[in-house]
Amino acid sequence: MFALESDGIRWYRCVRCDSWLPLPPPEKPKYELPPEQDEIDLPLRGRALRDKIVLRIIAVDRAIHFVVLALLAAAIFMFASHKLALRAFYFRVVNAVEGGAGAHTASAHGLLHSFAEIFTLRTQTLYLLGSGAAGYAALEGAEAVGLWFQRRWGEYLTFVANLLFLPYESYELTRSITVLKVGAITVNVAIVVYLLFAKRLFGLRGGAEGEEQARARDVGWEALERTAPPG
Repeated sequence: MFALESDGIRWYRCVRCDSWLPLPPPEKPKYELPPEQDEIDLPLRGRALRDKIVLRIIAVDRAIHFVVLALLAAAIFMFASHKLALRAFYFRVVNAVEGGAGAHTASAHGLLHSFAEIFTLRTQTLYLLGSGAAGYAALEGAEAVGLWFQRRWGEYLTFVANLLFLPYESYELTRSITVLKVGAITVNVAIVVYLLFAKRLFGLRGGAEGEEQARARDVGWEALERTAPPG
């Protein structure tokens, strides 16, 4: 199934991609015969390998979200705990830049207005925002771990989380259309569709049992026997 010899040429089969490579026989083989089948760890191939790659790509995306949100939550908590000191420092800088009119400018328009608005938020509100960011980060981190290790609960968690955020992303598109927003909702819809149909969530297309049967057709010794050349 994985080695053939013909006319002095020995062909070795890649048990992952089914390619055959001609190589000379080993000069000093460690064993006279190949090991038993139960001693060989076959790599993933076919559907199982594709699913692993796709899930890990999604897991990396979720891990990036986790890092960004965790840093944001930490920044909000630090800002909330040092709000008064930062507010005084901010207006000193604005006054120095604007020549004494900084307080009026900061409350009037533009970027300075945006910064000034942050200082008007109550400390309790900031802590709530930080807690929300931390909770969202925890959710994204759990998704990343579950998908990386190909856990069924990770697939369900990612599906539900993406589905819940789709209405909000759709609403954001009604306010303004940007490449970033369109790209984000497109990726999330693709993830939802992939998990639902390819991973057979909620019993669709046979559910988990149907997925295992489909994977078994591409993985294991039976798959290698079925696709081996005759003779």
